[in-house]
Amino acid sequence: MRDDELPHKTDAGREEIRKRTLKLPNALRAVLLLVDGQRSVAQLRGVVAGLHGPANALDQLLAAGLIARGANAATEGAKPVPAVASDEASRYGILYTLMSETVRQHLGLRGYFLQLRIERCVDVAGLMALMGDLKIALAKAHGTDFAEESDEHLRSVASA
Repeated sequence: MRDDELPHKTDAGREEIRKRTLKLPNALRAVLLLVDGQRSVAQLRGVVAGLHGPANALDQLLAAGLIARGANAATEGAKPVPAVASDEASRYGILYTLMSETVRQHLGLRGYFLQLRIERCVDVAGLMALMGDLKIALAKAHGTDFAEESDEHLRSVASA
C-alpha cells in the first residue's frame, strides 16, 4: 500500500469489529479499529509502531479482506468519521492494547476474567471503568508501587 492512500474498512471489517469472529490479535484489532478512511497508510503505520504491532499489519488486514485501498471511504458506502471520533477511536485502540498487554504480561491466567471484561468494552469510558479492577489485581500480584505506576501510565494515555 502507498503511504498516501486512505484505506477504509470493508463490510467484512465492520462485521469483524461487531462480532470478533476471526479472533484477531489485539494489535491487529486495534489497527482495524483505527482504519477510518481519513488516516493515511503512513499515519496508520506510525500507530502500528506505537502499539508494537506487526509491521505488515495493514497488509494482513488487506489480505484478509477487512480493509480496502482507496482515497475515499464512500466506496464502501461508509460515511466519513468526524475527527473527534477518530481521536476517540485512536485512544480506545491504544488503551485497549495497553490494558490487554498489561494483563497478559503481568497477570497471566490470573487475569483471564479481567481480560474478558476488557474485550467487552467498546469505548474509552468502559475501559477506564475497569482501571480500578486492574490496579487491584496488579497490586495483589506485584505490589502497590507497581500497580500505582501502571495505573498512572494507563490514565495518562486515556486522557491524552
